[in-house]
Amino acid sequence: MPDSVAPSSASPSGASTRPARAAAAAEPASSPGRAPGAGMDRRVAPSRMRRLRPYLRYGAGVLVLAAGLAAWRLVPASGSLAVAQDDLAIDTVHVQPFLDYLPVRATVAPLHVTFLGAVQGGQVASVAVPDGILVHPGDVLARLTNPQLELDVSTREAAIAGQLGDLSAQRLALQQSQTGEDGTIAEASYNLLKAGHELAIRRQLLAQGFESDANVKTFADEDAYYAGRLALLRAARQKDRAVAQAQARELDGTAERLRHTLAAVEDSLSSLTLRAPVAGRLTNFTLQPGQTLKAGDPIGQIDSEGAWRLDADIDEFYLARVAVGEHGIAQIDGHDVPFTVARVHPQITTGQFRAELTFDTTPPAVLRRGESVECRLTLGRTRQALIAPNGAWLDGSGGNSVFVVSADGHHATRRAISVGGRNPEQVEITAGLRDGERIVTSAYTNFHDFNQLLIR
Repeated sequence: MPDSVAPSSASPSGASTRPARAAAAAEPASSPGRAPGAGMDRRVAPSRMRRLRPYLRYGAGVLVLAAGLAAWRLVPASGSLAVAQDDLAIDTVHVQPFLDYLPVRATVAPLHVTFLGAVQGGQVASVAVPDGILVHPGDVLARLTNPQLELDVSTREAAIAGQLGDLSAQRLALQQSQTGEDGTIAEASYNLLKAGHELAIRRQLLAQGFESDANVKTFADEDAYYAGRLALLRAARQKDRAVAQAQARELDGTAERLRHTLAAVEDSLSSLTLRAPVAGRLTNFTLQPGQTLKAGDPIGQIDSEGAWRLDADIDEFYLARVAVGEHGIAQIDGHDVPFTVARVHPQITTGQFRAELTFDTTPPAVLRRGESVECRLTLGRTRQALIAPNGAWLDGSGGNSVFVVSADGHHATRRAISVGGRNPEQVEITAGLRDGERIVTSAYTNFHDFNQLLIR
């Protein structure tokens, strides 16, 4: 049945495929050493993509992890700031000697200043000397005119002279009164002496029988009268003399006051001539002829020549540390000149107070008023301390904190510290740091809101 069907269903294409199949079936059978059915299990080589598939599976995970780590390192955490290392200044703190001094800029000023003023008002008649000249006591500086003052002085002089005349008259009357009392006492003494002689004679006559008792008694009464009168006069004179002495003292005091007043009146007229009271250099003397002055108007000053001091304006931060008696060195004309703080003015103006410095030795002659001098004011003894360099970091942090650099140098963390003394080069660290640690000493202007710096 199959043999009969095959020929009827064959086609030209089917006739061509049968010989191929027969050849394929016959080839394995004719090959020696090959097992039956080996032609159906032929090995197929794997593709390249299939070989790389395991590596791609694990490598993708590694790449994702590396990308995440890189992103974490590149993106700063909260409170951190990435900073280039070239933009930072980093220094190391060390234990070393701390020089406790303060640099100040002082101004040369005269040690003694005498201010000049017009005692009496008037118009400038003439100017005798120019400004800036050396003057001596009594030198005429200028002359004023004041006709009204001259008239007033004449009137007051006449009045005072009249009062002095009245006092002289009272003193003369007091003297005459004392002289009259002395005369009365002298007369009473003489009468007592006469009465005593007469009484003695009458008593001798009575003893000889030539005089009566009644007559002798009369002379005795007269002698007793003059003795009593003399005693009264002497007692009265003693009391009157005490009163007279008190009056004389009052009269003398009044006369002395009047003489002082007269001298002051005359001086008020002589004060129209302006004179130098002390020796020195005349400064700020700008009077011009015809200028009108009122009493008390300043006309200049006299500065002590060759005697100088230094006036230093110091930051109020050091007010509690600068005291009278502190010492220092001034750099003048290439020489170190020692000085001492003579006075400290506690008043603070625009954040500064003033200290007056006096030289311990004779200053150089090259000094001039108003000249600036560089000084170093010693505030304490040199001591060992943990020292950090002074810099912009101190102003930015206020000395309360500092960025401490890690050992690997990749980041810096803000740390609270305490500072003590400071000078232009050094800052004393009293707490918060250790010897050998590194800190950021550049400006903290952009670091105020951050606690950590990532250094790259």
